[in-house]
Amino acid sequence: MSVDNLNSLLLENPEIEAVFACVCDLNGTMRGKRLPIEQAVKVLGGGLRMPLSTLSVDVWGEDIEGSELVFETGDSDGICDFTGRPIVLINWTNRPSALAMLWMREEDGKPFLGDPRRALAEVVARYKERGLTPVVATEMEFYLYDPSGTQPEPPRSPITDKRLDSDGALSLDELEHFDEFLDDVYDACAEQGIPADAAISENGAGQFEINMVHVADALKAADDAVLFKRLVRGIARKHGLAATFMAKPYGDRAGSGLHVHFSLENEAGENLFDNGTDEGAPLMRNAVAGLLATMQENTLVFAPHENSYRRLLPGAHAPTSVAWGYENRTAAIRIPGGSPKARRIEHRVAGADTNPYLVLASILGGAFIGIEGEMQPEEPITGDAYSMKLDHLPLDWATAIEAFRRGRNIRKVYSKRLQTMLVESKLQELKRFARQVTDFEYDSYLEVV
Repeated sequence: MSVDNLNSLLLENPEIEAVFACVCDLNGTMRGKRLPIEQAVKVLGGGLRMPLSTLSVDVWGEDIEGSELVFETGDSDGICDFTGRPIVLINWTNRPSALAMLWMREEDGKPFLGDPRRALAEVVARYKERGLTPVVATEMEFYLYDPSGTQPEPPRSPITDKRLDSDGALSLDELEHFDEFLDDVYDACAEQGIPADAAISENGAGQFEINMVHVADALKAADDAVLFKRLVRGIARKHGLAATFMAKPYGDRAGSGLHVHFSLENEAGENLFDNGTDEGAPLMRNAVAGLLATMQENTLVFAPHENSYRRLLPGAHAPTSVAWGYENRTAAIRIPGGSPKARRIEHRVAGADTNPYLVLASILGGAFIGIEGEMQPEEPITGDAYSMKLDHLPLDWATAIEAFRRGRNIRKVYSKRLQTMLVESKLQELKRFARQVTDFEYDSYLEVV
């Protein structure tokens, strides 16, 4: 099937000369090799090797000092297997090329559980053993910005040439002004098999959100999100713009999130969260309880960077407390209204800067813990969660790293290998940030204290 996909792609695009063979690291960055298209069959057949430590580098792509993975294995290679996701076309670059998504296994053939995609596959397999299938959709927010200066600025309208200077929530004008960019995004999504649905202008100047259609394949949903982030950045460059999925690129504007909607189906395709009522089935409440019980430990996955914690501030349209509610966007877990047939859970914590594989693994893994233990949540909240005395998410990066390292439920979702890799990577990044003194600090303190 993969070779047929390749042949079909080359038949339709004979100008393709190269294939990018990529794995996804802990930060959600794709890393790999550029190969002549003649070697694509080798890539599909598992003939490519890369160091297992490729997946654990920090956000700057640097090796982790003193990494257990390096010293335990001698920085050994892993085998890069084709995931089965059809090879996709990259046509926004100077020359069209192809991209093949890979994941890693160890020399003895076992899946490498430090691979984020493998971690999600392990969680999905647990559902499958119980005859359950997660049905997943993501909502992806991002900013377009003008890259011409040293700091990002809102883009100029392609129609009026005026710089955007106000929040354009649900603005039809902004959608129309950037329609050429959006048309190219939708065309690329169709080419790559990404089920893009509604697009809206969000709450920040130059901020957009594109929602995905629900799919009964969590791995595909995560693949879609990873590919979507790459194509949005690539197409923005084609239009003389830049795009960012930073959680909070502007201190005084809305942050960008990655909201996840999911339900569960049985083997007959029935939505098990639907019991014909607005409240939802007991199974849904079990899942909510698991999500609440694991949320603080998993905050590092949902907010993995220093900048992530600028988004998680009270009143900033992002959840800060461990709570759930019906049709309540101030709660971390929201149960949307509408027909009971579409009953689902919306998880609102993750920023757009996250690794989609880990986000879905943490969400589905937490829900599974609640279902398996038949856990019951506290009563849903009503009103403004920001004004209530509730358990809160870690308020800073260091606290989140420690919560993930010590979390009693983390090992129920992730391997010890991945847990250690993520902690080591984030500690290295934290130390580097701690050594930086910002211009704002100089302006505030240098001649005053």
